[in-house]
Amino acid sequence: MSGITKFKTLACTAAFLLTAAAPLFSADSAANPHNSNVKHVLLISVDGLHALDVANYVANHPTSALAELSRHGITYSNARTPENSDSFPGLLAQLTGGSPISHGLFYDVSYDRTLYDPTNTTCAGNGGNMMVFDESIDLYVGNVSQNVIDPTKLPNRLVNGNCVRAFPHDAMRANTIFEVARAAGGHTAWADKHPAYDIVNGPSGKGVDDLYTPEITNVGGLDNTHSVVCTVENDLKKVQGIINEINGLSHDGKKAPGTPVIFGMNFQAVSVGQKLAKDNFDNSCVDDTDPNINQQPGGYTDGSGTPSAVLNYGLQQTDQALASMIVALKNEGLYDSTLFIVSAKHGQSPINPVKTNKPGHFADLVAALPDGKTNPAAIAITNAANCATGPCGFVQDDDIALIWLQGQNISGQQVTDYLNTNANALFIDEVMGGAELTLKFKDPTKDSRTPDVIVQPVYGTIYTTSTAKNAEHGGFSFGDTNVGLIVSNPGIKASTVKTPVATSQIAPSILQALGLDPQNLKAVQIEKTEILPALPF
Repeated sequence: MSGITKFKTLACTAAFLLTAAAPLFSADSAANPHNSNVKHVLLISVDGLHALDVANYVANHPTSALAELSRHGITYSNARTPENSDSFPGLLAQLTGGSPISHGLFYDVSYDRTLYDPTNTTCAGNGGNMMVFDESIDLYVGNVSQNVIDPTKLPNRLVNGNCVRAFPHDAMRANTIFEVARAAGGHTAWADKHPAYDIVNGPSGKGVDDLYTPEITNVGGLDNTHSVVCTVENDLKKVQGIINEINGLSHDGKKAPGTPVIFGMNFQAVSVGQKLAKDNFDNSCVDDTDPNINQQPGGYTDGSGTPSAVLNYGLQQTDQALASMIVALKNEGLYDSTLFIVSAKHGQSPINPVKTNKPGHFADLVAALPDGKTNPAAIAITNAANCATGPCGFVQDDDIALIWLQGQNISGQQVTDYLNTNANALFIDEVMGGAELTLKFKDPTKDSRTPDVIVQPVYGTIYTTSTAKNAEHGGFSFGDTNVGLIVSNPGIKASTVKTPVATSQIAPSILQALGLDPQNLKAVQIEKTEILPALPF
């Protein structure tokens, strides 16, 4: 069977399974015909949470919520996100069972060689445009997000000859656990940091019944991520939504079909506490008044993961929120029948503060090389970085650099060879392009989303000039990808699994726990993702 035929077969099989799935859940209950007592799954992403953070916090806070969950749960101390570790692929790993290979998302701001600029409403000319799915696509009134997407800010795409807007969920190439649960009659809910998390709806656009996305970063307005205190306040909006859903209501306290079969949220406080060079550096958060936190450095104090006061506040507030969810589940008599999963979309690098190196943006470093303005490979990189819109490439950099070349008029291998030659000057640890890139990802000459070249810098290097943040994520390093993972239920015996696992294994494990077939997930079929080891179902 050819590769193309096999892909089509898998896609058709996934589509059939979704449409033909027999309803397992009624509106009033989530009866599980499988051999586990799990009727609900509460999935929590504590963004930035390392496995080391979990170990340290549980050891130092034996009465904490994380400690309680670990006392009747499996702690996977060697869990890794799939490459790469930005928020989109990090979350989608847990929801689809796959990586960019199957779901197609590399970053929240990336590039697609088939899309058109938001202003090109006739899809005229050659395709190719940035795919922007961040806070900038919100509908704003007076610099305040209305917590919905403004369609006029979305890129355009051709569908059956018609030029239409590409919503985030349209970018999804693989279905989600929410879509599988809904096809089986289940009620679903999710809460996250931007309206762009419409992606969790999956390609159907209808995977999540109750989607709540209070914007954390208002463009031109209050950016909650400048302060760990304001970030906690934004997190608590979502926490209240979860409590309401546990109580059988919608996130805003209205009548709903009952507690969702699959629901959850992300926390940002830990990630912000890790990143901030100085908390509330612009004094924008009026509630951030504690002198032990306000204007104090974030991150870790050493390479052993000792949190600063700023980060510790984020950890404590997040743990208290998890405790409130545990109490709510117990009060509703749902704790024993709920699988409570805590993990993270991504880690953060570096943990050790002395490793932080911010030399500037990647393309600027390339342009500053002795032949940076004359070498064809260097010119190709800088041209892509300078492209504002349209089919001229793109460079996305944090503690990684993703390079989509302009028109691919120079080979990825040529650019790779040039960057390898200048690796020391550019703080590069590894360059993936040409044959090496296609060992891990799709061929960029055939796939519209895959970057032509991916650069992993030396650990601790962040390609930025920012003075506000001293840590980032998105790359392949251990700090970025080694995340916490606890799978908890009162019926599970406490244990620690040190065998390497991937967060993509969360998705099929959730379906298995609910008595749904993990093979209903397209990404699971494509990437052969297995359920997590040691689970009792």
